[in-house]
Amino acid sequence: MNKPISCIITDDEPYARKGLQAYVEKANFLELKGMCEDAMELGEMLKQQPVDLLFLDIQMPHISGVEFLRQLANPPKVIFTTAFKEYAIDGFELDVLDYILKPISHERFMKAAYKAKDYFDLKGNTNPPNYLFVKADGRLEKIVFEEVLFLEGMENYVIIHTAGKKVITHSTLKSLMEKLPKQAFLQTHKSYIIALNKISAVEGNMLHVGDKQVPISRQLREQVLARII
Repeated sequence: MNKPISCIITDDEPYARKGLQAYVEKANFLELKGMCEDAMELGEMLKQQPVDLLFLDIQMPHISGVEFLRQLANPPKVIFTTAFKEYAIDGFELDVLDYILKPISHERFMKAAYKAKDYFDLKGNTNPPNYLFVKADGRLEKIVFEEVLFLEGMENYVIIHTAGKKVITHSTLKSLMEKLPKQAFLQTHKSYIIALNKISAVEGNMLHVGDKQVPISRQLREQVLARII
């Protein structure tokens, strides 16, 4: 097993810190190194204890999480935890791993935590494969990630749409999602996964991919838009 991801929780609300602490302690791949009430205290802690990951609130006394992060020359990776939606663009510009809105459920926390795990696992693998093989029409078909537009789930089958062909494989969307690079693909609907760099436009609850459209489900809309916008 890879070494745990070291992290610090920073939030001015004691109840929020306690809740995040409980979540971190349930994830065996995270290692809590400390908790802070504000960004000033966090700055001092980082001088003594560099870490891989910050769970960082935005609205705090003295200096906001966004302002603090902008000041760091070589910041750790960050997951913002906030009650305010309007900072999503700042999160995107600062290349944070995720942006979680309060109140934070354990399920939503774990999605963000696994995103961090995927990031650090990939960072440790200097030469990850850029393709996978799937069984289709009695043979193994090579699927190059960069050529994929989107995946469409149909019960126990998945249609892999590329620029030049469609490949139908006997699999589930969940199974294939686990094999795709998480930084390049995003599930937008229970039946669809899209390649982020192939999105040409967002219109209502639809994403345009070339001359095709991929839906965004109501349940996933918030996190989908935060990721791509």
